[in-house]
Amino acid sequence: MRWQEFEGEVRRICEAHDFSTKFRFVFKDEEGRAEIDVVAERYGIVLCFDAKLYSASRYRASQLRREAEKHRRRCERFSALIGKRAIPVVVSLIDDSLRFHSGCIIVPYHSLNEFLTNLHFYLAEFGFL
Repeated sequence: MRWQEFEGEVRRICEAHDFSTKFRFVFKDEEGRAEIDVVAERYGIVLCFDAKLYSASRYRASQLRREAEKHRRRCERFSALIGKRAIPVVVSLIDDSLRFHSGCIIVPYHSLNEFLTNLHFYLAEFGFL
């Protein structure tokens, strides 16, 4: 699977859970241009997904932590533009048992359906509700 297909799969799964989505959403603010792979909204909850297709040979937990920090900052900027809280979520193909870092939820791809099915539980668990 290529990274474009992986992002598309994240979008498809969100839509299967009745989220309205924006795909590869680009915005601009005073800090410059930024892109969010998938913006998904349902019942006033805005999830911003960053899809990370790391292979076993390239993958490092420290790299995922850095990406989570960058994505959280991107979502803070996006929140300021839309006037709503945008919840940062990184979806990783590889499961590293890392579930939350620096204000960003980290979901292994194989758990994305379960995460969206039990969304309110996870948002409460990580302090977003």
